[in-house]
Amino acid sequence: MAVSRAVELGLKAFVIPTAGNAGGALAAYAARAQVEAHVFMPADAPDVNKAEVEAVGARLVLVDGLISDAARQAEEEAKKHGWWNVSTFREPYRLEGKKVMGLEVAEAFGWELPDVIVYPTGGGTGLVGMWKAFDELEALGWIDSRRPRLVSVQAEGCAPIVRAFQQENARAKTWENAHTIAAGLRVPSVFADRLILRALRATRGTAVAVSDEAILQAQRLLATTEGIFAAPEGAATLAGLQKLLAEEWVRPEERVVLFNTGSGLKYVP
Repeated sequence: MAVSRAVELGLKAFVIPTAGNAGGALAAYAARAQVEAHVFMPADAPDVNKAEVEAVGARLVLVDGLISDAARQAEEEAKKHGWWNVSTFREPYRLEGKKVMGLEVAEAFGWELPDVIVYPTGGGTGLVGMWKAFDELEALGWIDSRRPRLVSVQAEGCAPIVRAFQQENARAKTWENAHTIAAGLRVPSVFADRLILRALRATRGTAVAVSDEAILQAQRLLATTEGIFAAPEGAATLAGLQKLLAEEWVRPEERVVLFNTGSGLKYVP
């Protein structure tokens, strides 16, 4: 959505900081549109993410540090060269694309939304996009006012949204010394923190942090029982659900949707 709309507006060069998947997507769409893509990625991101970006002809810049460091360099270069910055929530159209997840959930459930949606949260575009989609569907008269309880899942080594939610803060402070095996969850400073926290509270949702060990166990459980080799980010949602079931925050009879946002193959050495 971001690339299509920007090209429609006459833009020819894009930049993004990413841990992997968003960079690969930008690179692929830029190749299809025959425009420039500049991808700034932490040097320790999965190798397959780097290969994917380069395979489709984008310029890859490896950055020592976290995605927040990559974001700073990307923004500096964007200002110098006039590139369109498609960082999370820095332009309006990626969010519009993310709404599709909410639209497809509503359609799949026959226009009666599930009770709970569990989403792995790095930048949080997906959560906010679904929240926006549901409000628009209600305005169209396609669904009623009932909403799924939205759940943000983060890694214990990088959980700024969980901490802010639990402390009843409106903003999330930067998480120091962020670390987790799930590259997409290693986002220490969340740009749209206010929107994410508002969505969780408006839907009577919650936020939960899970350990890397729990993520790996959930990844194996998904693979061996469902045949889904989820990325650690996606597996984190199952680990989070297990916590919420144990706490009886989720009831066994409720309809729950877990979002897997990538393939475990991207993490194979």
